Amino acid sequence: MRTVQVGLGDRAYDIVIKAGLLAEVGQDLKVRGIAKRYVVVTDDRVASLFGERLMASLAAAGIAADCITFPHGEASKNLATIGMLASRLAQLGVDRKDGLIALGGGVTGDMTGFLASIYMRGIPFVQIPTTLLAQVDSSVGGKTGVDIPQGKNLVGTFYQPRRVYIDSEVLRELPQAEMLNGLAEVIKYGVIYDAPFFAELQAQRAAILARDLGVLEAVIARCCAIKAAVVAADEKEADLRRILNFGHTLGHAVEAASGYTLAHGLGVSMGMAAVAELAVRQGLFPQEAAAALRQLLVDYGLPITIPPQLDRKQIKSYLKTDKKTVGGRPFFVLPTAIGTVIITDEVREELIDQVLG
Repeated sequence: MRTVQVGLGDRAYDIVIKAGLLAEVGQDLKVRGIAKRYVVVTDDRVASLFGERLMASLAAAGIAADCITFPHGEASKNLATIGMLASRLAQLGVDRKDGLIALGGGVTGDMTGFLASIYMRGIPFVQIPTTLLAQVDSSVGGKTGVDIPQGKNLVGTFYQPRRVYIDSEVLRELPQAEMLNGLAEVIKYGVIYDAPFFAELQAQRAAILARDLGVLEAVIARCCAIKAAVVAADEKEADLRRILNFGHTLGHAVEAASGYTLAHGLGVSMGMAAVAELAVRQGLFPQEAAAALRQLLVDYGLPITIPPQLDRKQIKSYLKTDKKTVGGRPFFVLPTAIGTVIITDEVREELIDQVLG
């Protein structure tokens, strides 16, 4: 078992990583006494894969629990779904002594955290991420939110989970497209924070793509440790935490322009390749380093080119409504070396046009 702590004083919590952990969640929650009963929130697809296993674990520990579901996919990540879920909680008689369990990927975690933060003005929740992307990124750090037509995650809160349970075995059942979705976020950590980790990702590509659980657990733990350190230093994204948005400013705009038919990690991969080129054209990032990043993305089967059918004007309009934009000027996280980045809004518009193609 590997444990990473997110150090936030009296709101600190542990991320626990272990193969087969799903079966142990019930007993662990019983010992910790976070809530008197739980409601598992999950999507219809994940419910069919892991819902029964989790509910059995809770029942074996003598924990009362219900399960509510919603249609899978980014299209459900909206205020209407939150309203539906909140109504179900009220119908079940959920009160402030009860808690939620987010079982699923990033959409489920973001929505469940948001729901927990606003239902009865705040009830506890825990995260059980079932995708690589959620395990290394969205389940950690307390960002919650939903999408509105004007952009991704524009309505949300900062609300920390009480515990994060990462069962590496669930990755064996993850579709290959979802593995790729998460690998983009994994690569991000090497670029923004940890050059040796970037080199490890180059060296261990075969084992990672083969889903060697020992290697994957070490990768997940390293990503979580980096994010935990950043979140502990800057929980509310006032400064340092913004480095975690590398590739996201443009990636979110590309996602939105696709009508959210493009997976988040693929948008981030395209965004990282594009802003690496921006950094080269700004004279900040060596061309050979940008080439190394592009090559690593390609080696992992990730896209580096924004689809030509996406409207460039629409992408730029989404850039202006991104929550990282101030006064109509988007902020970009630009690499200066592998392992080091800066945050700036001083990017000339003609350079953005050039990298968009």
